[in-house]
Amino acid sequence: MKIIVLGAGQVGLTVARSLVLEDNEVTVVDTNGAILEELENNSDLRTVKGPASYPEVLRKAGAEDADMIIAATDSDETNIVAIQIAYTLFRTPAKIARIRSMEYMREKNLFDNDNIPIDVIISPEQLVTEHVQRIIEHPGAIQVVDFAHGRVRLVGVEVQAGAPMAGRKLSDLTGLLGDIETRVMAIYRGEEVIIPDGPTVVLEEDIVFFMGIRTYTGTVMQQFHHEDMPCKRVMIAGGGNIGLLLARKLENLYQVKIIEAKEERADVLASTLHSAMVLHGDAANQEILINENIQEMDVFCALTNDDEANILSAMLAKRMGARKIMSLINRPAYVDLVERDIIDVAISPQQITIGALLTLIRRGDVVAVHSLRRGSAEALEGIAHGDQDTSVLVGRAIGDIKLPSSASIGVVVRGQEVMVAHHDLVIEPEDHLIVLITNKKQIADVEKLFQVGITFV
Repeated sequence: MKIIVLGAGQVGLTVARSLVLEDNEVTVVDTNGAILEELENNSDLRTVKGPASYPEVLRKAGAEDADMIIAATDSDETNIVAIQIAYTLFRTPAKIARIRSMEYMREKNLFDNDNIPIDVIISPEQLVTEHVQRIIEHPGAIQVVDFAHGRVRLVGVEVQAGAPMAGRKLSDLTGLLGDIETRVMAIYRGEEVIIPDGPTVVLEEDIVFFMGIRTYTGTVMQQFHHEDMPCKRVMIAGGGNIGLLLARKLENLYQVKIIEAKEERADVLASTLHSAMVLHGDAANQEILINENIQEMDVFCALTNDDEANILSAMLAKRMGARKIMSLINRPAYVDLVERDIIDVAISPQQITIGALLTLIRRGDVVAVHSLRRGSAEALEGIAHGDQDTSVLVGRAIGDIKLPSSASIGVVVRGQEVMVAHHDLVIEPEDHLIVLITNKKQIADVEKLFQVGITFV
């Protein structure tokens, strides 16, 4: 596909680089010449310097024959105008925009072809908030993603010493779970990736990714990770867009405290939130944390716009006794330094956002994509179409489907029925297959599975 990415910020750069790796023709537009020069020298893509909403800049970027435009600048208004111009002048087929302000999102029918022609709106703040909320719901998890409208859940969990499955063969899991079915999709052991089978032994500190019906994920987690005390108290450092959204979602379910450094913003938070306690101060100030009983917090979330401040406050909170530490980190290099040893969960807005974008460029009928393991792996939900003559999936048992070596099918959703994948399960038309791919180089091969032959109508 020929794709134009507007904005060379963290989100735009992550999206552009991922799209290039998948053999798309990508052009990046930004006003910062230095960033563009470095990007062009180190990546196989084109760059155009200039304001993203100017018609001539879009024309130079190839908007006249582009398949997709992704407006990901830091300005909602620039993104909206750029999409409008791309549609009006060039009739760009697929139009995606990053919109941060909830003021725009509240208006019904604002974004459609009769008004502002944005096909898909991406809100990193909303996506990150939902990501953090899912992890809080599963205290032992390091990553949680949903498929099939929330009925299927993929969970990554670290195996604890003394957990029921620590040191045991994977085949023993069936006996522990009884009638509950699940599928262990992958095991990460240091830098090694294991596609497991029955004889595979689960070791302490392994990262296990399993998939199954959402209702039972808590029970399955307990086999790999001691049952944590339910989360009751949450402290949030940073009252920006993400901090406020998260506090709103959590305040009716948990005891929430939010610390904001700017007095004016703290006043806004206090007037907006209902039961959450708003504190004005520095989350990296030891005295404030002591006064607010940091040692009693079940979760501490560092969500400011400053990576260094997030890491510092997270380190302090962990040292002072907070049970689980999460930190928003934009720079990938920082994640490798601090995750697991210093903080429990590193939150990457770019990787969370990119899944929503990748859904739109996948070939075949792919309806959901989630990026895993900082972009090194991916889970997707695709729909099988056609018949035995036009599809490599339909009419075949899972054990007979020729999957790439790093791919495995975890769950099949048929109408309202959710079925954990077994080798003898035969795929029917319109089945939703949820697949984990640990090697992104093989994603194109997985996409082909969901394409049908030319005779299919």
